[in-house]
Amino acid sequence: MFSLQGKSVVVTGGSKGIGRGIAAVFATAGANVAIAARSAVDLDSAVADLDGLGSGTVIGVSADVSQRDSCVAMAAEVVAAFGGIDVLCANAGIFPDAPLKSMTSEQLDQMLDTNVKGTFYSVQACLDALIASGRGRVVLTSSITGPITGFPGWTHYGASKAAQLGFMRTAAIELSPHKITVNAVLPGNILTEGIAEMGEDYIAQMARSIPAGALGEPADIGYAVAFLASDEAGYITGQTLTVDGGQVLPESPEALSSTGV
Repeated sequence: MFSLQGKSVVVTGGSKGIGRGIAAVFATAGANVAIAARSAVDLDSAVADLDGLGSGTVIGVSADVSQRDSCVAMAAEVVAAFGGIDVLCANAGIFPDAPLKSMTSEQLDQMLDTNVKGTFYSVQACLDALIASGRGRVVLTSSITGPITGFPGWTHYGASKAAQLGFMRTAAIELSPHKITVNAVLPGNILTEGIAEMGEDYIAQMARSIPAGALGEPADIGYAVAFLASDEAGYITGQTLTVDGGQVLPESPEALSSTGV
């Protein structure tokens, strides 16, 4: 029902974690997928794993979204390879922790440069191609942390993820005359490489706070992004879709223990 075959898709931060899950869903659906990331080794690994999943082509593009010129070069390379851009998944992001009291200017700048400026630069760089598509889609990877919840050590991360949603709402208005939609997914705890390294005990502890009883998989975010990128979602813009297994619902741990979770 939701055909993405032949669409040209850019996934920033697509070489691992949630981005790789998003790229895999689009590749399996037959889209032409450009994975953008900074690490050539990670790009090569992702392309090798994902190419051949569907009828489309998967390529890797070296890019640092915190640099405007790098984003411009990324978009030009994708247009040259695929003939255009239909979907931009602005997923690239970082999440190092830093206590508010000791946070340095460099730590704050690093977070905002990648997570906030990177969103602006990626969209700006792809905008001409998205307009030319006639049905452009922009899907941002935000988070429950910042827009809905908070976590110690992540004031800068939470602020960056909330900022993405402020960007989204006005960008959705500005780009609507071009038939471009701008939406965001808000992942909860997703079982990425970084989380897996924390160990089974940590994962089990996290899972107990989620009504679904388990962490999400990167593909769970990919399916949500693919829906928002579909033609059928063309009347949805400026909206957020929380994908967290119900994590934000309980008002206390007791709310889950009383259900037997």
